[in-house]
Amino acid sequence: MNDLLSSATTSDYDASSIQVLEDMEHVRLRPGMYIGGKDDRALHHMVAEIIDNSMDEAVAGHATWIEVELHENGHVTVRDNGRGIPIDPHPKDPSKTALEIIFCTLNAGGKFSGDSYETSGGLHGVGSSVVNALSDHLRVEVARNRELYMMEFSRGIPQAPLAKIGAAPNRRGTSVTFHPDPEIFGSLKLKPARLFKMSRSKAYLFSGVEIRWKSAIADGETPQEAVFKFPGGLADYLGETLNGATTYAERPFAGTVDFKDKYNVPGKVEWAINWTPSRDGFIQSYCNTVPTPEGGTHEAGFWAAILKGIKAYGELANNRKAAQITREDLATGGCALVSCFIREPEFVGQTKDRLATTDAARMVEGAVRDHFDNWLAADTKSAGAILDFLVLRAEERLRRRQEKETQRKTATKKLRLPGKLTDCSSNTRDGTELFIVEGDSAGGSAKMARNRVNQALLPLRGKILNVLGAASSKLGTNAEISDLTQALGVGLGSKFNLDDLRYDKIIIMTDADVDGAHIAALLMTFFFTQMRPMIDAGHLYLACPPLFRLTQGAKRVYCIDEAERDEWLEKGLGGKGKIDVSRFKGLGEMDAKDLKETTMDPRSRKLIRVTIDEDEPGETGDLVERLMGKKPELRFQYIQENARFVVELDV
Repeated sequence: MNDLLSSATTSDYDASSIQVLEDMEHVRLRPGMYIGGKDDRALHHMVAEIIDNSMDEAVAGHATWIEVELHENGHVTVRDNGRGIPIDPHPKDPSKTALEIIFCTLNAGGKFSGDSYETSGGLHGVGSSVVNALSDHLRVEVARNRELYMMEFSRGIPQAPLAKIGAAPNRRGTSVTFHPDPEIFGSLKLKPARLFKMSRSKAYLFSGVEIRWKSAIADGETPQEAVFKFPGGLADYLGETLNGATTYAERPFAGTVDFKDKYNVPGKVEWAINWTPSRDGFIQSYCNTVPTPEGGTHEAGFWAAILKGIKAYGELANNRKAAQITREDLATGGCALVSCFIREPEFVGQTKDRLATTDAARMVEGAVRDHFDNWLAADTKSAGAILDFLVLRAEERLRRRQEKETQRKTATKKLRLPGKLTDCSSNTRDGTELFIVEGDSAGGSAKMARNRVNQALLPLRGKILNVLGAASSKLGTNAEISDLTQALGVGLGSKFNLDDLRYDKIIIMTDADVDGAHIAALLMTFFFTQMRPMIDAGHLYLACPPLFRLTQGAKRVYCIDEAERDEWLEKGLGGKGKIDVSRFKGLGEMDAKDLKETTMDPRSRKLIRVTIDEDEPGETGDLVERLMGKKPELRFQYIQENARFVVELDV
């Protein structure tokens, strides 16, 4: 019987089973690969992609203004007075215009050769085409050579050839109007407040451009019309952000350096930073006007310049304690903005959340360091105040670390989790990791795969209590929650103290299946409601164990999901012989070598940091309550509203 089943399965899997999707079909099927998903952030990212194209024209010196208009029907228009998208036939396919190629073909655009743009935010040639694919209606108008042209699309498909619609003697540039497809985004709507903030930040990032904002949708807070132009650039941005807060320097350390002058390469870096006791520190970084919320090499170079500069100044001032200052101390109360423009930057992922260009660190550090040294020497009053503040922060950090070492050793002795918590040997929190794993079998493999020095393990028995669906009295008596809080060394709710946290990273590591996702959701709900400061401080992560292992001869590849598996099966691994596909039913089935290489080793694993992205206070809390709370009717309503999104389930 098994042989018959095997034979039938093999005969059903032939060349006809391999699907080849056109560009637009693939984008619609897997939007997460291009804009990060189908959620609110991805929806607004579509607008950012079109604005970035206009910003590239402005940065290149071809446009002086950009207009962003949100219409009452949910459409959005982005206009500029740049050169206008080329409308002549494309040399490689004369049957299509360059405009149609740009909006209907992935990896097509004017950013690859470097001849059209020295620096640009659009690198991969997918922005316009992805927005087109995910819109139920998109219209492009181009004014070139005193003529106006227009072309319309629906879900990536041209509705008619490019048409000349009249004369445009006093107009030039590109206008893109689109409406996000409800089949992809459901009932999600573009928010005026979020688009207003996005438009304003772009004007700060390039002082040479004027951005005009219009909205036919009133939300009671966002102006329906505004014009942004900030000659002071990031210094103006920082001033508005701090909004009159007390600072240690009367004027921020701000400036701009052209890389052509210093390194003889295209690009520049602009920055602004000040320190304040009034609020927590932050850094917002950008590359080619694209936000990089996860930082990257330009941030690393900036902090390296500031750290070396303040230590050198401390040495000149005979303050020996300055040598103790670290980047962590700089970020405490340090409010910074960094924007760089470089040629052909390398980002991590299409959503460009982190810059990976190695040279950016060196160039930014060199550019900022010289100016910082001069700034400190010229304003000794501000320099002394900042140095004293940072030394105090360093002393406080070292004191907390010393106390933590003592507390950690004591806490380790007090823990009564035999056979459950497998602790690491490190006596400090820095660099330590606690893996919360699903079941003892997974814990067994993880024990062999872990680094004993800094990686600890806590297996959970099944699904943790849903803290929103249970009475509060049950929290203190639940064994899993008790074990978890003891292992972390913290209290719940108002008793939670971030300084008591015993590990630097808390990593949820569950099976790559529905049950595993449910356990992860329950844990995130627990941490969000009882230990939110831990999430805000960036300590909570999700592990990304693979679902498949593909082997072809000596070649081996791990795949997160079916889509990645299918892609590798289509293009091959580069080895010899048949590709062997193994599916991991759970972490417990993975041997220690696989688990270490794919999920636990920092050199090769992938982690997802859990963050809270909300435009309005309480927005995330309301959603968590709706999905995980005691009222099933709210969950049912949410499922009804969002069921159309479920297009990738294997049944």
